[in-house]
Amino acid sequence: MLLPRKQGEAAERRARLHLESLGLRFVCANYHCRMGEIDLIMREKEAIVFVEVRQRKHSAYGGALASVTPRKQKRIIQAARHYLQKTAIDAPARFDVVAIESGQRLHWIRDAFRADDYS
Repeated sequence: MLLPRKQGEAAERRARLHLESLGLRFVCANYHCRMGEIDLIMREKEAIVFVEVRQRKHSAYGGALASVTPRKQKRIIQAARHYLQKTAIDAPARFDVVAIESGQRLHWIRDAFRADDYS
């Protein structure tokens, strides 16, 4: 049995490989700032894609996708703004979620939420 941290790393690695197989390019993993953390930062053409990876063993309490609450979304957006400002990247940004249910099914939700919702 994997420890929670190792499970999270395995889920992020699986999500990254999946996204790369679909043509996205890896930029960074586990970007931290005082506002929050971004699991994966990818590029798709000219867009920068901030990816939240969520894994749940059971769908009780709503499952992986439901765990990306409005509060969590706001923290991801704040961290993304910090990253864009720090790196001086001027590119369209998108927020995706990769939800892994029951350790198996992987769901990629493009444009899962928008920064405009938290302006």
